[in-house]
Amino acid sequence: MHGIAMTTWGALPAVRIASADGAEATVTLYGAHMVSWKDAGGSERLFVSERSARDGTRAIRGGVPVIFPQFAERGSGMRHGFARVSTWRVDQSGDGADHGDSAHAVFVLTRADLAPAIAAAWPHGFELRLRIAVRGAQLSFALDVRNAGDDSLTFSAALHTYFAVAAIGAVRIEGVHADELSIADKHDQIYRHVPGPITLSDGTSRLTLVQDGFDDAVVWNPGAADTAALADMADDDYLHFVCVEPARIDPVTLASGAAWRGTHTISAA
Repeated sequence: MHGIAMTTWGALPAVRIASADGAEATVTLYGAHMVSWKDAGGSERLFVSERSARDGTRAIRGGVPVIFPQFAERGSGMRHGFARVSTWRVDQSGDGADHGDSAHAVFVLTRADLAPAIAAAWPHGFELRLRIAVRGAQLSFALDVRNAGDDSLTFSAALHTYFAVAAIGAVRIEGVHADELSIADKHDQIYRHVPGPITLSDGTSRLTLVQDGFDDAVVWNPGAADTAALADMADDDYLHFVCVEPARIDPVTLASGAAWRGTHTISAA
């Protein structure tokens, strides 16, 4: 069915977004976290660990976590921020079918939606709006951050996308620096001021990634040793994904009422 519908993923309420041509995505309200994206041909493009929590007790391992207001440990708050472990709302005015074959949903998070302990540690007013659209072999995100408080708002943001790959050894990434990038083992690198499209191939498919507002890109794979140490991943999971994420690492500061937008579009071939 074209449009959006409520569903579940594990124990979590979720939204299914489906375009008329058969592309679809599933997004949990917990974290506005995309846990599946299938293009119109039915190919799953994202990796989610089978050992990931699916009940809201901890962040989901895989898919597309929304990183806000802090990247990793670069700040005094919780690692990667609170957006990925908070329950978002669906904006009913922004749901459903677009013109043509595409479909979209809009998810919203404000300070009023935060758990009391998180809100107490984050006194700044804000509004996050995440628009997700699917069509054919394309997936697009638009993350809007608005300062809804009286004081300035400073944050970092990223979309920590786990792409499913046929084999990590076959992965080739172009566009993050001058040379083609391959991954032999653990890789965790921020690439600053990425100028243009990034391509990700694994010998069987090719993705083109275009970002705006997100100045940087992060490429991550934990490698064998770190994966074995993670309780929410199987020992060989590192062989089946790579994270290539649009990011704004250097903090953005917004005056009261001001806004920032980051977009990311993924096209499969």
